[in-house]
Amino acid sequence: MDGRNEKLFSRKRSFTFGAYGGLDKFITGTESSCDEAVGHNILDVLDSPTSEAKPLTSVPSSQKVTELFAIIEKLQGSRLDEQRCEFPPPLKTRLLKIGDGLPLILPPKSGGYWIDPPLDKQVETSPTLSQGGFGLESYDIMERDSEAKVYQEFFRHRYHHSFTACDPALGPLVLSVCLEEEENRLRVILRMKECSIHGTFSVSLFQQFPTAVELAKMLCSNVNVMCFEAVSYLKAPEIIMAFDEHRVSQNFKFGVLYQKEGQLTEEDMLSNNEESEEFLEFLSILGQTVNLQGFTGFRGGLDVSRGQTGNEAVFTSFHGREIMFHVATKLPFTEGDTQQLQRKRHIGNDIVALVYQEGHTPFISDVIRSHFLHCFIAVRRIKRENEGEGGDGGSFQVSVTAREDVPPFGPPLPTPPIFTEGSVLREFLLTKLINAEISCYKAEKFSRLELRTRSSLLEALRCELSSRSQCMLGEPSQSSIPLTEGGRSAPEGGGGFIENFKRAIRVRSHSFDTLGVPKKAAAVAGQRTKVSKYLSDQTSNTETRGQISPQDDL
Repeated sequence: MDGRNEKLFSRKRSFTFGAYGGLDKFITGTESSCDEAVGHNILDVLDSPTSEAKPLTSVPSSQKVTELFAIIEKLQGSRLDEQRCEFPPPLKTRLLKIGDGLPLILPPKSGGYWIDPPLDKQVETSPTLSQGGFGLESYDIMERDSEAKVYQEFFRHRYHHSFTACDPALGPLVLSVCLEEEENRLRVILRMKECSIHGTFSVSLFQQFPTAVELAKMLCSNVNVMCFEAVSYLKAPEIIMAFDEHRVSQNFKFGVLYQKEGQLTEEDMLSNNEESEEFLEFLSILGQTVNLQGFTGFRGGLDVSRGQTGNEAVFTSFHGREIMFHVATKLPFTEGDTQQLQRKRHIGNDIVALVYQEGHTPFISDVIRSHFLHCFIAVRRIKRENEGEGGDGGSFQVSVTAREDVPPFGPPLPTPPIFTEGSVLREFLLTKLINAEISCYKAEKFSRLELRTRSSLLEALRCELSSRSQCMLGEPSQSSIPLTEGGRSAPEGGGGFIENFKRAIRVRSHSFDTLGVPKKAAAVAGQRTKVSKYLSDQTSNTETRGQISPQDDL
């Protein structure tokens, strides 16, 4: 009995693995000797599948531990089929299936995006759901600035007066007043840094004709100025209208990404060169393929003379607007460049992009690294149960994702979000793309930038109107005479606010640091120059938008 106490016999079941079968070993001794013996026995079997015996050598303790974990990993790897398990419930709820496949879009791990239709079953309403119907009549295009056209429509061709002032709290103010005699009312516009306020007042409300200060206070009670200065410059309506409509653009550019089965990264999608018949058919729904050489329409920053941005692009006109699509597969491909910067410099500077999916691989909302891209619309071709084998398979499923600070926008997705007619899909997508961009401008980054730009432009407008009016009254000052780049006086009407406008746009670029781009001392000047080109297009109806290098991580 004492002998049995001195030696503890324990039967340990060894690991079972692959082709080597199972081994039973009887191990004697203390726990310390037990560990060493187990390690040697497993190593012997793995290293020598045959029955040959290998002499035991002294192995350092740390090496034995490392080898033991490596062995366990090999053993586990050979038994994958036995270890497969269900996804945990939280992950399954996020992989909610739409129809018979995976969802078109999945949220990033860090969040920060909304998806329409929602993946969460608990969300009963769509982020873009409206009370209106789902017909073409509900496809209304949003206005970026509802007050932008008021001056042109009601003031430009009528007798009216404009006034300027500088409020200590509100900053520069520009007031326009028009008397509509047929309606016996006054129409007034007050332009401030944050916005323009428009209103009409019946003349019968006033015992005496109101002053400019009284009218301004009726629109904004916070106005605190003693008097306004009258504008007497004959060409004032032109530059006032230029300011009012600086945010209005009839031109848009959108990116188009091509996502094949299994592609989850930005590099994969930007490296696609071949276009399938299915993808080409989708592009034909969006617009027509045009040759860039000599193209005279809105080019969206593409080169139309030297072929440096490819030979073809997709272009369309839609309700008086021109749209250029930056199709990734049609932009220049650079061998050896995994990031495909020539493609990303265009798509990465768009605000909204389409993602056409072939297969069932979802698009992850933040997969494209860009400070400008705020919204993606994913489209996938599907075959429905009622479509036979000989059908054209022309049904398309649509999903939308945007950053969480982008307000919802229409038109609303139908339920289910499937389109069977190409013409209806085209109307929906083009309207959705335009509304998406307009809505994205209300996101924090863009709205903050636009506020600073508007402030600069309004101050430039006030100074221009004031200095030009002094010149008309015979009171010119050195500071009021606009100069050209060469230092000479600009001819009458040959610059002024337009030059100040461009100057304000350049000033606007200094606020770009607030977009969250890391400050790089060696590249700040270059970044600001590039940004000013982009922003100047956002504030005018020029033909192109500037390009910003994707290595700036925009």
